[in-house]
Amino acid sequence: MVDLHRLDDVTARLGDVVLDPSTWPSFMDEVCAAIGATGAAMLQSDIRTEDIPRTDSITEYFTKTYFPHNLHLTDIRAARGVPLMHAGVDVITDADLFESETEMLRDPLYATLGEFGLKWFAAVGFHSGPALWALTIQRSPTEGLFDADEIKALRRVSAPLTEAATLSAVVGRSALSGITSALDLIQVAAIAVGRFGAVIGMNSQAESCLGHDLAIRNNRLTLLDRQANADLTRLIDQLAHSSDLHPLPSSPIVVRRIDKRPIVIQIQPVPPAARSPFLGARAILLIRDLEGSAAFDQALLAATFELTPAQARLATRLARGDSVEAAAQEAGVALATARNQLKTIFQKTGTHRQAELVALLHRVK
Repeated sequence: MVDLHRLDDVTARLGDVVLDPSTWPSFMDEVCAAIGATGAAMLQSDIRTEDIPRTDSITEYFTKTYFPHNLHLTDIRAARGVPLMHAGVDVITDADLFESETEMLRDPLYATLGEFGLKWFAAVGFHSGPALWALTIQRSPTEGLFDADEIKALRRVSAPLTEAATLSAVVGRSALSGITSALDLIQVAAIAVGRFGAVIGMNSQAESCLGHDLAIRNNRLTLLDRQANADLTRLIDQLAHSSDLHPLPSSPIVVRRIDKRPIVIQIQPVPPAARSPFLGARAILLIRDLEGSAAFDQALLAATFELTPAQARLATRLARGDSVEAAAQEAGVALATARNQLKTIFQKTGTHRQAELVALLHRVK
């Protein structure tokens, strides 16, 4: 039997969850306790990824079966339930999706639920902007099918969830704006992007970097350098199909230009304060235009990495965006000599690629 007082109490404290997105699982635990359920998770109608907010009680199901077996791509509850929610139904249950329990249990998803002691389902629909979400609640066989009174009680949660999700996105965007603005003060160009590469925000330093070689088209960052643009596309694809729990790529993207030094793009994770599940911010791109870079201190590089004068000169030229060929020609040495020096520089700096070396040297200057 639903505890209405407890349900109303936890719903009234949704403001606390808005300020700390990491507490969504705790909120869902309390909802489950009030409604008599085993666990809960939040799912977006058209995007379901491993990093969804969920209670610990059903994490094993999601990590061992739901996502590994690609059930998130064929979830019958989404296929049949989402149209109902778009039509204005606040709460859906198994009774809305199937004509009988026998039909329900024939579905592959419900067969896997049974392996984890789960069976019955209800979903509370809510919105964050135009995006449709659902608080999905799982019950065990003994906890039973959701009855009419329990469905009525869950309807009370729908509107507060919409308010909280909308506010959560606003708070997350504000936190993200604060981060990029702080980077502006130290003259670091920054662009925040979402799971599918959409630009969520950028600072004035980043805006000044835009032009022929680096542009925003259809609210996506586009690079003129084909190789760099392919690297960026691979990054966005990884963001779209991986959990927020997985580390981001550490290798920078180097945008090479004709008659100019390159642009280096480094990838940083979004700080926790901006990780609202309803904002979807996934990475901050730090952009450094080497054409206007200050001079490197060769003596400092030599002392830091125990480089010879010749190696320090080569490292400095590479850090400024020169190719190995151009650096060899300027130094008046054979290309083979320069390449041998570069191998030694890699060993002394603990790097393996030129882009990785350039990123490291820019942290030293």
